[in-house]
Amino acid sequence: MTPELTALTLSALLQVIQFALMSISANLDLGPGKTMSPRDQSRLGGPLETQLSDGPARLYRAFNNHFESLALFTIACVVITLSDQSTGFTAACAYTYLIARVAYIPAYYFGLVPWRSLIWLLGFMSITAMLIAALI
Repeated sequence: MTPELTALTLSALLQVIQFALMSISANLDLGPGKTMSPRDQSRLGGPLETQLSDGPARLYRAFNNHFESLALFTIACVVITLSDQSTGFTAACAYTYLIARVAYIPAYYFGLVPWRSLIWLLGFMSITAMLIAALI
């Protein structure tokens, strides 16, 4: 397995961990009566994510943000691997992305401004560098 695919696999496992963090905190915050319900907005008074307190709401948003970036990271890893262009540079970019995603969770949870945005940018630029490296 290429280093990029290993980083992708670890990123997917990070998403599993984020799901656990988000769902446990949401259940503690709202109670299983709401989180295990059919989630009909008319019965609950609106979407569950709008009823979360700050910490669980931030974990929810970080979880969704990772889904969004994971799609682009997957494309970069697959392109690099299928085109047999894995290099030390692309591997470093892949692991930089992974480290940034790990750091993003506490940065978002604790509301670290501007660090959360800078960490996100580091991960995004790592993906962009991988895609550009595949083209040159």
